Amino acid sequence: MNGVDAYGVMEAQYIRRHHRHEPRENQCTSALVKHIRAPVHLVWSLVRRFDQPQKYKPFVSRCVVNGDLGIGSVREVNVKSGLPATTSTERLELLDDEEHILGIKIVGGDHRLRNYSSIMTVHPEIIDGRPGTLVIESFVVDVPEGNTKDETCYFVQALIRCNLKSLADVSERMAVQDLTEPINQF
Repeated sequence: MNGVDAYGVMEAQYIRRHHRHEPRENQCTSALVKHIRAPVHLVWSLVRRFDQPQKYKPFVSRCVVNGDLGIGSVREVNVKSGLPATTSTERLELLDDEEHILGIKIVGGDHRLRNYSSIMTVHPEIIDGRPGTLVIESFVVDVPEGNTKDETCYFVQALIRCNLKSLADVSERMAVQDLTEPINQF
């Protein structure tokens, strides 16, 4: 997996444990990490909402899930202008509220992300004596014809970085309103 060596010990352990992708020859994969100054329950409350990604994903303008929300549910996402897509069809592959793991697979849409699959995990940590959250998102995707692995990874990483920054901004604003108490480290 690209870039795992650049992470700390804790991040690398979580990536090895939860973010196992087995890329084929024509695919790229990577994992991105974000430390958020908000408690894990608050961050997870946003991440787990497969039916409402627009709560923190700035490129999503609308999301519709047909039927019950559960493993195998499919959402139709409308993408805001400025990206090389207008729609994405995504299936919920994994939702674990105890381990805080969300897995999705893109199954259609008018974009070039074929065989895209991602795993997002949310882990508690302490940041400056207060409850914080470590978020890791990994992916695997086909490299489109005419592009290199590096170009494809760079594009997807840029989207994920933007989503993770937005998740941090939204979560941290919510945490300030929540006035979470600091945790003493003795």
